Amino acid sequence: MALPTNGRSNGGVHVAPVRRGTTAAALLAVLLTATACGPVADRQPDKLPVGYDSLDGTLPVWPPRGELAGDDAVTTAVTEAVRAWRSPADDRAHLPSSGILYAGEVDGDPLALVAADVPGEGASWLLQVAREGDRYAVVRATEYTDPGYLVYSDVLPVQTAAGRRYLTSKRVQRLLGPDGRALATTDGMSVRAAVPSCKAVPVTATLRATESLPRGRATDRLLDLGTGIAGPLYPLVRDDTGSGRRALAGLDTCRLADEQGPFGSLTRRINDREAPGSVPESWPMAKVAVRSLGEVALGGGEPGELEQLTWQSAEDTMSAVVYRPAGDAAPVVSPADRSSPLQAYQLPVPGQPVVVLSWRSTRDTALSVPPGTPTLVERPGLAVVATPDRPTTVSLTDAEKTHYRSVGGR
Repeated sequence: MALPTNGRSNGGVHVAPVRRGTTAAALLAVLLTATACGPVADRQPDKLPVGYDSLDGTLPVWPPRGELAGDDAVTTAVTEAVRAWRSPADDRAHLPSSGILYAGEVDGDPLALVAADVPGEGASWLLQVAREGDRYAVVRATEYTDPGYLVYSDVLPVQTAAGRRYLTSKRVQRLLGPDGRALATTDGMSVRAAVPSCKAVPVTATLRATESLPRGRATDRLLDLGTGIAGPLYPLVRDDTGSGRRALAGLDTCRLADEQGPFGSLTRRINDREAPGSVPESWPMAKVAVRSLGEVALGGGEPGELEQLTWQSAEDTMSAVVYRPAGDAAPVVSPADRSSPLQAYQLPVPGQPVVVLSWRSTRDTALSVPPGTPTLVERPGLAVVATPDRPTTVSLTDAEKTHYRSVGGR
């Protein structure tokens, strides 16, 4: 079995990599059986494993689930569908280290959920496999951006025509939906949850006490970014402190996810080539937070609130700015910017596109912009300038070096 890049092998027992965004008290040390990843009951190389033989102490974390899990014909059909599937980078799933987590009737139709290991990308994919006529096919594929394997999570999103459900691991004792009420589960599959299309809402799991979590965990917090988030984008984001819920309040998550929005703007590169069909490098994984940059008047209206949004992706710490105009006007968001001493954001304010420059201000820092550049706001650590028609270089000098950024060019 191919191990995750941040996993380790010790005497045939695989110790799970640490999930980013979890506190030390809740680090999951999922121990896989000495035979490594594979089927719970059947190791035929021509079929997908049914279940995933991961153990947390003596607890099987992902045993076979669903009333069709023991149906050999269904297993064969699902295997053929996964064998035919390709990722956006044209890689295929490695069947022996993948597994059917659930196979059963959902909303009146057969549905299988497969945790697919795609070694070429070092990625894990959640594949929804449904019956189409006389065969099965992958109808939805979402990529798990946290390094490691999908099966280290405890709540997995399921999207059908009728709405959002969740598949939970055996560690989950109780699952609360966006309204704070418990979602009933049968064989790990929850009832439908009231998740809107383009709004972030909380989902909270209570985890039982296990070897890796001796005290359990009362509130394992996640954010669901909405049913409008299409694959391969993975809609669940860890929100351990609740800061993400506050940061994304009032924001259209579908707008955040598009190619010009904060979460979707930095294209992923695979093998030194752009992979626009894959999950962007800027897609959030955890630690979404916001801080105020103060009130500014942009676009000719009354002063509005300018905020800096930050989050952790699988690649780096990312940030963007959000302008919330006074009144009922919709918030304006910038594309993402990687963490840098001098942050530069293109903010498409209607009628007045601007560049927002942000930095950590000290007595040794000094910002320099070309002469004649219209400056709308100038404060310690913040400047807002009219977007130059041509690419323009701005710089920040501190005690050690000078940092340069190119901005503008419409």
